[in-house]
Amino acid sequence: MLVGILSDTHDRADTMGLAIAHLKKEGAEFFIHCGDVGGQAVLDHLAGLKAAFVWGNTDWERVPLQRYAQTLGVACYGAMGDIEIDGKRFAVLHGDDPALMQKLLTGQQYDYLLHGHTHVRRDQVVGKTRVINPGALFRAREKSVALLDPATGQLRFFVVGG
Repeated sequence: MLVGILSDTHDRADTMGLAIAHLKKEGAEFFIHCGDVGGQAVLDHLAGLKAAFVWGNTDWERVPLQRYAQTLGVACYGAMGDIEIDGKRFAVLHGDDPALMQKLLTGQQYDYLLHGHTHVRRDQVVGKTRVINPGALFRAREKSVALLDPATGQLRFFVVGG
């Protein structure tokens, strides 16, 4: 199952729409947002899709946003998600808690650790855990997302918009 990875939209629904359309065109079947969603209009683009997200440090209106996500069928995992896809275990978090990230990397319980927060793309292996940051859809020189095939480990980054 191809996984579309996004982060740091900061309520930029138009950019989120472009990103989702591009990932769908590339074959994404499941969508994970690594936090700093920003608002309901961003979540609207995940409606009807297999999708999940975690909170970022600028997601202030969490209760209404979580309720809205439920009406759309989009899973909200709070501060950290633990997801299994194609037999691979994923930790999903925003990345604004360095102690939690270090704990997860030290524990080596995950095949993938997905995060955002830095607005900088990352693909790094730490022990058995592959750490991926798709970049950001706001406040980044190049707005980007990532597409991962957990079965093969193939990862591709895509620049979104102009």
